[in-house]
Amino acid sequence: MRFDVLTIFPGMFAGPLDESILRRAREAGRVEVVLHDLRDWATDRHRTVDDYPFGGGPGMVMKPEPLFAAIAAIQGRAEPRATVVLLTPQGRRLDRALVDELSALPRLLLVCGRYEGVDERVREHAVDLEVSVGDVVLSGGELPAMLVIDAVARRLPGVLGGEGSLAEESFEGGLLEYPQFTRPAEFQGWRVPDVLLSGNHGEVARWRRRERLRRTLQRRPDLLEGAEITDEERAWLREQALDASQGPRLD
Repeated sequence: MRFDVLTIFPGMFAGPLDESILRRAREAGRVEVVLHDLRDWATDRHRTVDDYPFGGGPGMVMKPEPLFAAIAAIQGRAEPRATVVLLTPQGRRLDRALVDELSALPRLLLVCGRYEGVDERVREHAVDLEVSVGDVVLSGGELPAMLVIDAVARRLPGVLGGEGSLAEESFEGGLLEYPQFTRPAEFQGWRVPDVLLSGNHGEVARWRRRERLRRTLQRRPDLLEGAEITDEERAWLREQALDASQGPRLD
């Protein structure tokens, strides 16, 4: 999969792209990330990409001319056409469903906004999808773009060492992940649950499933509405909610 990234700060991507899973994925040819400096499409000697907003107000707005020129030029540098994604707090929230949709695409062009945002004509006529990484305002779209690249890349076949590591991680099936433990079995008086030391794989699987349900109920009950759970599990969750006097709606 190819990621094109349009930014005025390409140097910000050097560390995250050169370490860990993304580095290995790039070296293996499973992920390609191409950085583009928006200022290369500015037409004045100062390489200007922003200007004052019409109507007044604080801050600066990213100009349409270099953005339109850059997007058109980048589209012509590879096939197939990229889906143009603008990183913005006003976009669709990045979640597991959206990550799966993006990972099914062959190519993404991630546009990193800055300042007070981009000229509205870019949003209306040059962008296919707007994506937000949460209800928070950051200094620019570079960090959100890195999150998108990481989240999407790890869903691609062969990027992770073991595909089974995706099966029960947080948000899989609408639930959070179960607690994890490793050696030593006892540390400062805190012992690993006996079931994990029993060697009974069936009981371990049952414990992990229950812990996923319990942890989701405690920390993200909003996820349960769309979670993949059985009627028996729903009844068990209702009992847990009553015991804890939480009482979320589980119908």
